[in-house]
Amino acid sequence: MADVTEVISVTGFRCERCVARLASVLEGHPGLHSAHGNLMGEVTVAYDDELTTRQALLDAMARGGFHPAAARTAV
Repeated sequence: MADVTEVISVTGFRCERCVARLASVLEGHPGLHSAHGNLMGEVTVAYDDELTTRQALLDAMARGGFHPAAARTAV
């Protein structure tokens, strides 16, 4: 298992309800250990890269109306 943690900046956050919507979009995603969003549009995701990919997570977020602005790997 190779765990990856990333902070992904996304558009589409306006309120606490958006944060809750993001949580429901990602809930149950295979390989995703955690996802935490804030009102600044930053989503910290931790996932097993043998079970899912960054692109699969971005695709799931896009289906919920959240689109990436940029990403960086957390240290």
